[in-house]
Amino acid sequence: MDRANDTQWLPALGLAFLTYNSAAAVYRSIDEPWAVAFVVVAYVDLLLLFWCLRKFERCFEAGSAADRPRLKAAVWCLATLLTLMFSYKVAVIMPLPVAVMVWSMAATVCLGGFWALFLCEEPSSRSDTK
Repeated sequence: MDRANDTQWLPALGLAFLTYNSAAAVYRSIDEPWAVAFVVVAYVDLLLLFWCLRKFERCFEAGSAADRPRLKAAVWCLATLLTLMFSYKVAVIMPLPVAVMVWSMAATVCLGGFWALFLCEEPSSRSDTK
């Protein structure tokens, strides 16, 4: 039996889980517009990030380099937005020294992602070993 076919339902299950939890969070926070906006923006951001990552993977599979720079930029922007949104939510409830540490880690992750996506050289040939 092919293992790849056995796990094709996992992304759909993950998306269903994300959708259910987002809907439940919106329902619980319906009287708080900022909380609803946060959940909706985070949900849409994640959907767009997954979509862009899949397109980016297909660029590598097809050997197409035309869309890679735009997709890299989109992936970095979406991931950075998500990182900053959640860092803000955490930092607000923490004492100042911990909040500084949270923002420092968020900045490190965002800058590290920028470095990895834009400043590192891409390998000339991709070797997939399974």
